Amino acid sequence: MANNKAVVLGTNYYIGLAVVRSLGKKGIHVVTVNHGDKNLYGKSKYVKEALIAPHYEREEEAYLDFLLRYGRAQDEKPVLMPTADPYVEFLDKYFFELKDYYLFPMDRKGLLTDLMDKSRLDEIAKDHNIRTPETISPDIDNLYDVVMDEIGYPLILKPADSPTFVDLYREKAFFVESERELKRVLELTKKDNQKVFIQRIIPGPEENNYNFDAYVDRNGKLAYYTTEYKVRQWPNNFGASTVAAQKWIPEAAEFAIPLVEALNFRGFIEIEMKRDENNGLIYLMEVNVRFVNFTQLHVEIGMDTPYLYFVDSIGGDIGSNIIDYDTNKRWRYLYEDISSMRGYLFSGQLTREELISQNKNKDVVASTFSLDDPWPGTKFAISAVLKRINRKLGRS
Repeated sequence: MANNKAVVLGTNYYIGLAVVRSLGKKGIHVVTVNHGDKNLYGKSKYVKEALIAPHYEREEEAYLDFLLRYGRAQDEKPVLMPTADPYVEFLDKYFFELKDYYLFPMDRKGLLTDLMDKSRLDEIAKDHNIRTPETISPDIDNLYDVVMDEIGYPLILKPADSPTFVDLYREKAFFVESERELKRVLELTKKDNQKVFIQRIIPGPEENNYNFDAYVDRNGKLAYYTTEYKVRQWPNNFGASTVAAQKWIPEAAEFAIPLVEALNFRGFIEIEMKRDENNGLIYLMEVNVRFVNFTQLHVEIGMDTPYLYFVDSIGGDIGSNIIDYDTNKRWRYLYEDISSMRGYLFSGQLTREELISQNKNKDVVASTFSLDDPWPGTKFAISAVLKRINRKLGRS
């Protein structure tokens, strides 16, 4: 293996943990960069250097200087690996400065940010004749009449900038059931300077949410890909996966591949879609350009996205593997899935028998706990128990 280090931005979450484990098990020198001294998941045994940096947003210039100084001090350029949207935005903002001292597969400034911006993504989709849900800007004339005529209620209010929106409201989107509620949330987001848009809800069960996950190598070849679907999510209906299953879904791949090929993208990319249960059509919902929740599932099925990213960045040959068959593997984030299951039961969307049936699959990949690397999962479990106890005792 080359002497290049892997610098992983953000490991206080199970996505970063999956990246660390993937690379560390292959003998790669893993460096983690976080802010503050709290690590909810604990230090994985595969981490060689655990660095504490200034905050990437509150101390942006100091954070950049920290990364540049570290990169400048290395004999070989490290591979820079962002594990969450804010780190991707940071990388794209300082694209050329970071390229001087780090390796990463993307070779075009601006595309990462464009794909993360929901308004810009909608424009890109239209340019490539990709179907998206009906969307209305809140700035148009006669807004509420147009909403009633073209979308109706319920609907969702989605952000252009997801990371900031989630930080503010702890929600990925607002579910809106009436004109009165729409007026309220529009006033709220306007006060908070949040750019939002109004979108039709695509009807259908959670299983109609499809993912096309792929790796495009530095030569532009769609070298690896497969598809998955959501089994459960939290918050229910409009959240992140708590259980996801790999399954080959040809119609999802047929929908996503032309878009990926047209983007001139490099690296890992995920296309999120949903099939409308009424008209049978698939709609583009979102694009992710960083490692996703079920990265560990990718590792287990032979599409090891952190390792592909690393090897491709240093100029190695990653080969190819199209997983166009069912592996029968699932991924689960147990901590939030408990709340997810309770939510489905409470709302009547699922019965106990249906949940039991969903949980029969035994080939489940855990998000956090690993017998090979037990401390991160153990520490998280302890933190979760203490948090619940403090909540019951009325402590903050």
